[in-house]
Amino acid sequence: MKMRELEQATGVNRETIRVYFRYGLLPAPQRDKPNVADYDDSHVEGVRTIRRLQKEQGLTLPQIRAALAGGSADMPLRAGAFPHLAQLLAGRVPEADALVPLGALRARNPRVSTDATALARIGAIELQRYRGQPAVSRLDAELLGIWGAMRAAGFSEANGFGPQVLRFYVECANELARREVTEFLDIVTGRLGDAEAAQLALEALTRMLPFFGLLRTKAVLREMHSNTQPRPTRRRARTPPATSSPPRR
Repeated sequence: MKMRELEQATGVNRETIRVYFRYGLLPAPQRDKPNVADYDDSHVEGVRTIRRLQKEQGLTLPQIRAALAGGSADMPLRAGAFPHLAQLLAGRVPEADALVPLGALRARNPRVSTDATALARIGAIELQRYRGQPAVSRLDAELLGIWGAMRAAGFSEANGFGPQVLRFYVECANELARREVTEFLDIVTGRLGDAEAAQLALEALTRMLPFFGLLRTKAVLREMHSNTQPRPTRRRARTPPATSSPPRR
């Protein structure tokens, strides 16, 4: 099968699948010609397994790579402690899975197709298929709408801004999420059940977002001030005028 068919069989877009290949999580495809790759059922099952480990166990790609290599010591002890937590939490955030066709977003972002491809390339969103058409989750649709508003405000390629400038947001969000989830699970493991933990996680998702936003606003204002104010210049010590010796008598 070709990449397009692999996308359809797994529901995962090609940019994400290529990331899996870069991490060495999938076997190399058969190549009868240099630029032609053929995939089989092992790739379909591999992609589904990776997605399942990510969603159900909350594992990162490096952890999955270690697990596939037999490095069980690198697996977190809490993995498996909440077998239904991910599903319960996702069920309480319906925007995560509900799909929106890209065409429905053009009113908010006239360049939605181009931006969707660019944002998927940096891992900000995930392109999917719905009834044969490109689509995104409602969360990703909101991200595309926000970027469309940013374009309208002047954050355009003409002014030196493109979707690639969002890469560091993706990296920061992934690192923050990793630390949040690790800290959260370390605390609740052995204390709460799946349903209680899911409700607590949902509260954190909704309540701590404005908290973090305020912290970010304070930090940006502080950094902007320190990076735009002129630095005080050191005054050179003035050499005292030479005094003439009193005349000798």
